[in-house]
Amino acid sequence: MPAMHEIDYKIIGEDMQFVEVELDPGEATVAEAGAMMYMEDGIEMETIFGDGSQQQGGGFLGALMGAGKRLLTGESLFMTVFFNRANGKRKLAFGAPYPGKIVAVHLAEIGGELIAQRDSFLAAAKGVSIGIAFQRRLGVGLFGGEGFIMERLQGDGWLFVHAGGTLLQRELKPGETLRIDTGCIVAFQPSVSYDIQYVGKIKSALFGGEGLFFATLRGPGHVWLQSLPLSRMANRIIAAAPGALRGGREEGSILGGLGGILDGDNS
Repeated sequence: MPAMHEIDYKIIGEDMQFVEVELDPGEATVAEAGAMMYMEDGIEMETIFGDGSQQQGGGFLGALMGAGKRLLTGESLFMTVFFNRANGKRKLAFGAPYPGKIVAVHLAEIGGELIAQRDSFLAAAKGVSIGIAFQRRLGVGLFGGEGFIMERLQGDGWLFVHAGGTLLQRELKPGETLRIDTGCIVAFQPSVSYDIQYVGKIKSALFGGEGLFFATLRGPGHVWLQSLPLSRMANRIIAAAPGALRGGREEGSILGGLGGILDGDNS
């Protein structure tokens, strides 16, 4: 595994946060395309295939395979690497995509690996590998919604993920189970078991607004949760938009309410 770049950082703000990263000469960080807020003179940016971890060999073919992994998670084929080419330290910042909290995680302190929701990754020290983590259970594949294909983040450096709304961290004991809306998962350690469970009561599914299925996380391990998933916020905005944007559905109609039963979009 290649050596990680030891970046310094500072998270600024309360509910609309950004992370400011300080790079020594020769250091670099990798981020989602479009996440950059500002950068000082002397920092050069380069768009690359895949994650830029330098773990996949084979030149262009290896890079193409890395990009293919990102395509499977629903993310862009490309990422951006920011290099400090100056003689002194330089700063750059990455902004959160919507209201919430930015979480800094040092992979070396949690065993070198994190499983994350595919739209939660913001940036990382260059050398962190960003791959895919299929959830192999049949229930997850059929009904998991956002959680079926997740991102596997590996390495020993700093990475930054974004949680919508308010962040909750829980340390699950061995065998301890937490039932969660699938969209509210930000990340968890690979020691945590993830599955999809049926609500159990059809009346609750039809009229409770939480969907037919929810996720179950079983310890041991650390989990990060969010109170406002992007999908939930987007659905509320669409529901409040004029009828033309809602496809002509009346707010509160039975058909409109049934449309999100399986994935809990009415929550």
